[in-house]
This record gives sequence, C-alpha cells and structure tokens, in this order.
Amino acid sequence: MAKTNNSRERRSRTVFRRLDGLLLLDKPQGLSSNQALQRVRHLFRAEKGGHTGSLDPLATGLLPVCFGEATKIAGGLLGARKAYETVARLGVVTDTDDAEGQVLRERPVAALTIDMIDAALRQLTGRIQQRPPIYSALKRGGEPLYLKARRGEVIEVDAREIEVHRFDLLNAADLLDGDVPQLRLHVECGSGTYVRSLVRDLGELLGCGAHVAELRRLWVDPFREPRMWTLDALEALREQAGERVLEACLLPIEAGMASWPEVRVNTVQAQRLCHGQGLRGPYSPLGQQVAILDEHGRGLGLGEVDADGGLRPARMFRPQPE
Repeated sequence: MAKTNNSRERRSRTVFRRLDGLLLLDKPQGLSSNQALQRVRHLFRAEKGGHTGSLDPLATGLLPVCFGEATKIAGGLLGARKAYETVARLGVVTDTDDAEGQVLRERPVAALTIDMIDAALRQLTGRIQQRPPIYSALKRGGEPLYLKARRGEVIEVDAREIEVHRFDLLNAADLLDGDVPQLRLHVECGSGTYVRSLVRDLGELLGCGAHVAELRRLWVDPFREPRMWTLDALEALREQAGERVLEACLLPIEAGMASWPEVRVNTVQAQRLCHGQGLRGPYSPLGQQVAILDEHGRGLGLGEVDADGGLRPARMFRPQPE
C-alpha cells in the first residue's frame, strides 16, 4: 500500500522548467510572502523563483515575483521605493505592532484634531531614525528576530536611518465621529522601512499608542500602476485556458529593469560581456549600476560603469536555449 501511495506522490509532483519573467502578484491576507511565492512557482512550474521584499501575512497587495533569470534583478527591486495604504488602530499596543500580535496595553485616546495628527505625521517624514519591530525577519546571529521573540528572549533592536517620502492622512472619519479610533494613512517610503514601526511611533506621538489593523502595498518602483493577479485568478486561468495562456500574465525581464540607467551594446560587445569581459568607454553614468540591453532592447543583464567610463558585467542573463 505504501508503495502505491509513493508512486502516486511521484506522479503528482510538479515537473519544473526554465521560465523567465516577472509576475505582479496581489498577495492575499493570511499567507507569508514565501508561501505565496511557492504557490505561484508551482502553478507556473518555474524551476527558480524569488520575491522582491516580504509582506507580512496580515498584508495584501503587490508582491513582485521573479522567475528564472529575473531573480538576478530582484535585489534592485528590493531597494525600490514603495507605497502603502494602512489603517492605524489607536489606543491599543501589540507585541508585533499589528493586529496579529498579543495586546500589551490599552490606553485612552484623547481628543485629536486634524492639525495634531498632521503635525505628528510630519515628524515621521523625511530621513528619520526608526527602530524595526522585534517580530521581523531581520537576522541576528544568523537567526530571524521573530524566532528569538517567540522564545521569549529579550531583544534590543538598534534604530537605523530610513527615508519616508510621504506619510499622509487619508481619512479620520471614524475617529472624529467617535466610532472606532482609527486613521487611514498613505505611506511612500524607501528600502528597509517598516510601516508597522511608523504606525507604532505615530501612536506614541499622539500619546495613545497604535498598531496596524490593515496594510496593503499599492506599488513598487518601477511598477507605479501595476496590473496585479490574484492567486484565485491565476489558478482559474490555468484550469480553464491552460499553461500557455497563463504565461501571458508574465512581464518580460526588461519591464523590471526600468529603474536602472540604460546602456545599449551591439552583438560583438554583448558576446564579450556575456563571457565576463569588460568594454572600454566612455559609458555613463560613472560609478553606477546599469541595465545592459542589446540593439533591439532585449535585456542582457546588469553591469557597472567604472570611474573611467568602462563597462563591466555584473549579473548577465543566460541566453535562451535555441
């Protein structure tokens, strides 16, 4: 009997294949970013995949997923500017700084005005120091902090500099009407920013504490107006229309390279770069990473322009099989 079950398991295993491209996934609430990644990787049968910046299980919204050679640009997308809409629940502090954590304390919410809220938001805008949550994927000693926190270890997290481009009040109707004390906020920020920490610190400035009740990522540069796909829609498309139609949901790698300065090379130069050889300049901008494209606009990989204007290959893509 065990032998029969094992045979069925082997037959049902996903047969992976090389697949290159980008998927703009609308991550559902309740899944970790890695769980969502594995779901779509199996759905597309992609042998290699990665995501560009974790979203908490509570959060929904844009999670760019890179398949195949697109994983080589994932690091650049990870550091891109991002935008979120969040709901801050005032008066309740949790150990995770969001609604999934344990309540640490409840505090009264004093009468607040729009001017008071805007003043607090301004203090959390620009280049600021932020202390990340202890329940986070940041590592210490090779282990994520959230694992240490779950064991009850006392954790001190150092503040670090982040950049918050915008932190705006969208709606305070619930608070001002005397209903649930919550604020709907818009955040645009750089790499390494925790919206949970912004909301926590906003609550402290307002004198009542706060945590994230809802969080949705709206966009990630260069995808400012993303066409996102839900897991349900992708699974239905696969079942109804087949794998080839499903692949039409992917963006080409070039779509994710728009944030880098562009350098175009001819066929001979491309061959040299793909063999690890540099090119004499002058190329620009000096001292920066660039997207290398061929004469037809196809992405070849990422390179670096040195101080003398020479072009050096950094992460070149494998050519497609004939």
